[in-house]
Amino acid sequence: MNRPASAKASRQRRRIGTPASPRAQAAWGIAMLLAGAFIIAASFNLFLVPNGIASGGVSGLSIIVKQALGIQPAFTQWTINIPLFFAGLWLLGRRFAAKTLLGSIVLPLFVLLTAHWSPPTDNPLLAAVYGGVGVGLGLGLVFRGRGSTGGTDLAAQILHKYTGISLGLTVVIFDGLVIALAGILISPENALYALIALFVTSKTIDLIQTGLALSKVAFIISDRTEELADAVLTDLDRGLTELDAHGGYTGQRRTVLMVVVSQNEVPKLKALVRSVDPGAFVIISQTTEVLGQGFKVE
Repeated sequence: MNRPASAKASRQRRRIGTPASPRAQAAWGIAMLLAGAFIIAASFNLFLVPNGIASGGVSGLSIIVKQALGIQPAFTQWTINIPLFFAGLWLLGRRFAAKTLLGSIVLPLFVLLTAHWSPPTDNPLLAAVYGGVGVGLGLGLVFRGRGSTGGTDLAAQILHKYTGISLGLTVVIFDGLVIALAGILISPENALYALIALFVTSKTIDLIQTGLALSKVAFIISDRTEELADAVLTDLDRGLTELDAHGGYTGQRRTVLMVVVSQNEVPKLKALVRSVDPGAFVIISQTTEVLGQGFKVE
């Protein structure tokens, strides 16, 4: 059984969660894509290209081509992205391919415009870390705007549709092939730095997607659940859920309270439980992301 939070929180939820118009949502998505693409391009040219760190994808492939043939990465990216876009349009349909068109064109353009920027470091380890953070930040913004930069993401979608291989595995396959090629054509050491950059990028994307705010979920087992529920609703101003459970040893029916709180509310919650029922059994664990009333609204 769910118990709602206070009227104040409900009003806040309605105010924050009011959906924007489709035009405003589209404009916001485009703005996020442009900002993300610019950050990706800047990080690419400041850190990855000068140090030959080909951390997967079309961008990594363009670095390998530059090292081998001297061709500007932007031209290689256009050469690969445009045919991939038309392949996606044909095989996946207009709805998916349309989301990648702008990114497929704009990202290489930003790469071309920032190609003359001077790198701040020639240390490959620093370049791998900061380049990975920058690319992850940019991709995180693009994904939050529900956009795409095309490239191997589009190729992975096509392979997934026609082979049944999971999207995660197809992306790993493409990135792994690019990094392996970098290890052969550039150097094994550069391939190792590319793995570092790829790892940092994935972690940064996760951080941008889920945010910095950490939340906790608490499960409270007590003989005084009604009093605890009222205390949580009034003192913490948080909603809660009552879960029906059975004791594994006694077989008795019990009520478990599930409460989600922000990290700085955990001490207050523990003190509240102790004041109502010092013998209560409390389990507190971390949650990756919480959406809904009183928390983040997408």
